[in-house]
Amino acid sequence: MSASSVSAAEVRAPRLAASRPGSAQKTPRYAAAPSRLTRWIILGVTGVLFIIPILAMIEFSLRVGQTGTYGFEHYAAIFTAGQAGTYDVLFQGILNSIGICIVTVAIVLVLLLPTMILVELKYPKLRGALEFICIIPITIPSIVLVVGFIPVYSVVARIFGSNAWTLAFAVGIIVLPYAYRPIAANLAAVEVVTLSEAARSLGASWGHVLWRVILPNLRSGILSACFITIAVVLGEYTIASFLSQNTFQTALVLVQHTDPYVAVIFAVFALVFAFILLLVIGRLGSLGRNRRAA
Repeated sequence: MSASSVSAAEVRAPRLAASRPGSAQKTPRYAAAPSRLTRWIILGVTGVLFIIPILAMIEFSLRVGQTGTYGFEHYAAIFTAGQAGTYDVLFQGILNSIGICIVTVAIVLVLLLPTMILVELKYPKLRGALEFICIIPITIPSIVLVVGFIPVYSVVARIFGSNAWTLAFAVGIIVLPYAYRPIAANLAAVEVVTLSEAARSLGASWGHVLWRVILPNLRSGILSACFITIAVVLGEYTIASFLSQNTFQTALVLVQHTDPYVAVIFAVFALVFAFILLLVIGRLGSLGRNRRAA
């Protein structure tokens, strides 16, 4: 037997042995994945960094003056008839932020979502340009964007008035990177082109393809984009402050000067609300994965 045939046999022998049923196969490790203990340590440290400030805020909101006792007097004062008028600016800011959330989500659903679907179906070469346009606002500080928004909003105020909901036109640009990413990930995971071509070959119109085929498969990405948009809008302060609008964050700053306890209480409510949104997003993502696996 020649040297070349021997070496070839030696190379094939481990492969045949590995392919035999019952033989011990060792999965190659291509990256230094953290162990279970390391993952739990990272999760624990991250949880502590988030939980300690929240617990400190809750402890501060329960203090009763300088007496060293704790109670729910500050929580009850929010809804007490005698104190209700004190926090009108805060409740008005919450209503304004809810209105901005509704208009901003509508902008995402009416403008961004159809554009992404159209690019995916008809103009795939423009996918990179669309991604660049949607991601670039996150690279520009909000204070810089406000400088450009001020002259634009002088025109917006003449057309639509200086109502708080008009901030959605500016906030809609801020949320583009956050709304684009979950929808883009969902589009990449679903064969939108194949599904649409199959539906069209069966005689479905483009309206039926969009409503009955594409949108149901993008449900998790759309809901994630909407929830993230709401969280970003509720936490936006710079644009509202410089454009002199009363929103949730600007109202918190105003109330903090007179009653810091109530400001901290509503900040805790906002954090809990954002945490619930994240849990809902994660749950929707797991449901989508389980449905595709089934």
